[in-house]
This record gives sequence, C-alpha cells and structure tokens, in this order.
Amino acid sequence: MTDSSIKLGIVGVGKIVRDQHLPAISKNPNLELVATASRNGSVEGVPAYLSIEEMVAATPELEAVALCMPPQYRYDIAQIALQNGLHTLLEKPPGATVSEVEHLKQLADVNNLSLFATWHSRHGAAVQEAKQRLSSRQWQSVSVNWKENVRKWHPGQDWIWEAGGLGVFDPGINGLSILTEILPAPAYVRSSKLTFPENKAAPIAAHLEFLTAGGVPIKLDFDWRQEGDEQWSIAVKTDEGHALLKNGGADFVLDGQELEIEEQNEYESIYDKFVDLIELGQSDVDLTPLKLVADSFMLGDRRIVEAFYD
Repeated sequence: MTDSSIKLGIVGVGKIVRDQHLPAISKNPNLELVATASRNGSVEGVPAYLSIEEMVAATPELEAVALCMPPQYRYDIAQIALQNGLHTLLEKPPGATVSEVEHLKQLADVNNLSLFATWHSRHGAAVQEAKQRLSSRQWQSVSVNWKENVRKWHPGQDWIWEAGGLGVFDPGINGLSILTEILPAPAYVRSSKLTFPENKAAPIAAHLEFLTAGGVPIKLDFDWRQEGDEQWSIAVKTDEGHALLKNGGADFVLDGQELEIEEQNEYESIYDKFVDLIELGQSDVDLTPLKLVADSFMLGDRRIVEAFYD
C-alpha cells in the first residue's frame, strides 16, 4: 500500500465479505483496509470495533466504508458514514426501501461524497459484451430464469426471510440488475405471482411478467427450491436470432455460438469502479432493479404454501 491509498473500513463482516470483498480489496493497490465494525466477525490483523460509531471515533484516517450488513439495517449506518465524511459503498440490494436510498443519494450530494449502489452481477464478464452485441437488434421477447437452492447459498440467514430481506428477490435482483443494464428500453411490471411459505415474511418463489416501453414481453421465474444445477440465465429472442446470457452473466451464447469472453472478477471490478468514483467525485446509484422488486410486491398476487425450514 502507498500513502495515497484510500483508507477503507468494512461494516458487517459475514460470508459475503470473506468470500468476495476481502480478496478483491487485497488485490487493489488503491485501497487499504484499516478497520472493521461488526457484532459477529472480524478480520485478522485489522482493528475491529462493534459499531460504526466506535470505528469512526478510533480511526480518524478513515476515508471510505463498504456497508455489507443486511439491507434492513443499512440506512441508519449509511447516514452515519455520510455525515462523517465517508465515501460509501452499498452491497446489493442497496437498502430495504427505494425512498431511503434516494435520501442517501441526496445526503452524499450535499456532502460532496461518492455513494455507490453496487450490482455485482452487472460486472459479470459477458454482460457488457451482450449489451453491445444486442444493441443493434430488434428484441422480440425475453425469458429470465434465476433458480437456486437457498439451503446451499444462504444457510441460516434468518434476516433474508424477514420483511425487507427480499426472500427469493435477493438472488432474483441479480438477474434484474443484468436485465435492466442490457434492455434497450425501460420495463415495467404487468403481473406478479408470489409464493410465500406460511412461516416466512418473504417469498420463496416468484413468477413475473414485464413489458418494455417498446412492447417487448418479458417472463421471469425466480425460485429458491431448485434441485440440481443452478439456473442463472437470460434468453433473448431477436429479429436476427437468439442470445443467451448464462451462469449469472459470465458466459454469452449468440445465435448458437458461445463467444470467448475474458474472465473478470465481479468484486474486483466493483472496487475498481469505487476508486474511480471517489477520484472523479461522482456517485452511481441506479435504483431500477430495486424499484422493479418494489413494484412486484405492490402488484403481488400472494399464494401461501407449506412451511419451509432451511
């Protein structure tokens, strides 16, 4: 690290931090992790505190923070960060509601700070290639399948089943973030069928129908009860043929031919962009995926099924 490295703190040390954030930060020469704040975890060799207030008071050199706690608790902590002059990165989803994140953006602007609402799936290796290749075609229909096993990917995470935890939309919003990045026109929700276990406050499955402003129909199926291989794909039918973004945006098949795509680590790309935003004095807060989730709940036709235990 150099003296010019951005001094970074992490709030909320859990699985996603250990699996993704820490490796990405360690590879970025423009960042130095100098503190963490978490009730449940710490990073070896890094000063640890129980709250962001303690971390800020004890670390005057702190310049930026990455907030990685569940979305229901992020707003208050983000306010503290921004009020203390810290550039702020928000793990996805950026908050529990649209309104609170919009207020955080206003707060960042007033304090001349960078706020970055990250959508890690948009940094998938093939996403921008797909966007560019499909931009000159006429889209006819889209099918999104985002299905995985919650017991495998989110074991014991009770918050995700609570109000504001999004349930199956926690992974589903990854598909929505890619879809809204590559779509040639805005989309809106036409129908929403949500499946709730009788013992959960968030859905375990969702069947959605969208329509773009240009009249392109989109069908989306999200399910957390997937057995076998995961399905993280977006299929597009166009006037010139078919395209398939698969493996969560890592691979791209165009008209039956799988393209060679240079590998890219999503979180390394996220932190590269965070550094760029800070250096440029800019923010990136696209709430389109979260708005579509909110609209899906607003229009949701709810079906209650048997209890689910993970």
